Amino acid sequence: MNLSAPSRRRLALVFLAFLIAVGLFLGFRPQPIEVDVGTAQRAPLRVTIEQEGRTRVQERYVVAAPVNGYARRVPLDVGQAVERGATLVELEPMRAEVLDPRRRAEAQARIAATAATLSAAEQRVQAATSAATLAQKELQRVRELRPGGFVSGTAEDRAASEAERSAAELRSAQFAAATARHELEAARAALHYAASSSSTGLVAVRAPVAGRVLKIPRKSEGTVTTGQPLIEIGDPRTLEVEVDVLSADAVRLKPGTRVVFERWGGEGVLEGVVRVIEPAGFTKVSALGVEEQRVWVIAAFTSPQQQWQRLGDGYRVEASFIVWGADDVLQIPASSLFRDGNGWAVFAVEQDKAVKRRVEVGQRSGLAAQALSGLQPGERVIVHPDDRVREGVRVTAR
Repeated sequence: MNLSAPSRRRLALVFLAFLIAVGLFLGFRPQPIEVDVGTAQRAPLRVTIEQEGRTRVQERYVVAAPVNGYARRVPLDVGQAVERGATLVELEPMRAEVLDPRRRAEAQARIAATAATLSAAEQRVQAATSAATLAQKELQRVRELRPGGFVSGTAEDRAASEAERSAAELRSAQFAAATARHELEAARAALHYAASSSSTGLVAVRAPVAGRVLKIPRKSEGTVTTGQPLIEIGDPRTLEVEVDVLSADAVRLKPGTRVVFERWGGEGVLEGVVRVIEPAGFTKVSALGVEEQRVWVIAAFTSPQQQWQRLGDGYRVEASFIVWGADDVLQIPASSLFRDGNGWAVFAVEQDKAVKRRVEVGQRSGLAAQALSGLQPGERVIVHPDDRVREGVRVTAR
């Protein structure tokens, strides 16, 4: 069909008007908002408290000068093994002070005080021995009853923790007794040389326990005063970890809490448990200049010694205290939550539209949160919703 020229022009104008209308519609139609989307899924969830810590020797001893004198050069090196009773440093007495009557009286009083301390320490060793024996027997009975179902796993864990704690207290009491015995020996030596008129005798400072040399404050010879540190010794195989945590986090921990040590320099992770939470806090200024109340938490290794034997005293580790954990938890990204009145809510994605859902939140970690109600596994939620996201708004995944 042939159209006249005016008809063709009218048809072209109509077609052009249609294109302009379509362009205006597409141009002014609300565009979907690009958002980040996460998924509600079931997976293991672990709530942790993460802080940096450092290792330390459990039983370390600072050997100090028992009397004023002139110390000879220390013949030992850091890391060298020493036996109990081995000579660490030799002191040459100074006649003007060892013959002082006042020093003699002070030495006699010190002997009496250290003898009383030794007696008390030996009594504590006996008490700790009895407690450790009882704890081991209780643990053995619980383990015998466990296969029959007469006791719970929690009771077995509690008995094991009590046995470990009693053993640690026994070792600490034995070390305290050895220390008191050494101090008594040092006090008697001080009185002996104070009563002696000879100025050529030597005072041998001996190792109170077997171990390795951890630190030598001064290796060269020279004058030393009473109580001045000479050598630090200890057993590097008995390491523990000290971590300073916020006091608000410390109240969530308890002896026996599981600890995971990561990024310590070796392969894999190390396991441990909280041994002691110190009852007194201290003030520490953070890197941002904020004063914080912190508490020392002491953790013991439970991993085999072969895994952490390359660690030494004062090494840095990163400790993660596991406050709560479960293997099958419905969780969502924590950044998808926002406050809705007195509760929490999220924006779920349904048919490419944002739909607000009220959810009940359980445990929370740094990146994930437990969803107790309001969502089903596999549903998508908007992460970091901004002011543009509202009920019914069209969205598209970025």
